[in-house]
Amino acid sequence: MTELGPVAWPPAPIRTERLVLRESEAGDRAAFVELFASPEVGTYLGGPRPRHELERTVPEVPGRRPGLFVIDLDGAVIGTIELNRRDAERRSRVRPDAGEAELGYMFLPGAWGRGYAAEACAAVLDWYADALPGEPVVLCTQTANTRSMRLAAKLGFTEVRRFEEWGAEQWMGVWSSVAPSG
Repeated sequence: MTELGPVAWPPAPIRTERLVLRESEAGDRAAFVELFASPEVGTYLGGPRPRHELERTVPEVPGRRPGLFVIDLDGAVIGTIELNRRDAERRSRVRPDAGEAELGYMFLPGAWGRGYAAEACAAVLDWYADALPGEPVVLCTQTANTRSMRLAAKLGFTEVRRFEEWGAEQWMGVWSSVAPSG
């Protein structure tokens, strides 16, 4: 069992038309520091973290945990994408036990606006649907994050609710590989 349930980890790398989604390696450390230190990336994620702190605290092989994929474009890391199980205390309650997977992603600003996020997220959702058919996935973002709101719609997430958290309006959507009956 992993944090994703009965999914073997790590899976074989996921290849899309332009990207490779894979487990983290030691050579990815500089990209992780850059992601977390970037003011642009941190805009809707609580702000950037100090680079000197990251240089001291990011492990040699960063992000090596079940559910986290590094997004590789031609040998360069351009971001990360992950699926994590939500705690029972979290608000969504899409499933009766509230243990749904939550999709999260970060991309370096130089990779924005090229469709990489849609390509990577769609590939991870397809992988997850094959591994755990019918299991819902949630996505939370600030409503002010128009890029993430557009991506959620493009990926087929439907709104569950809006709520205030961290001083901003948040949006929660759900995705499932099984079409709702009705």
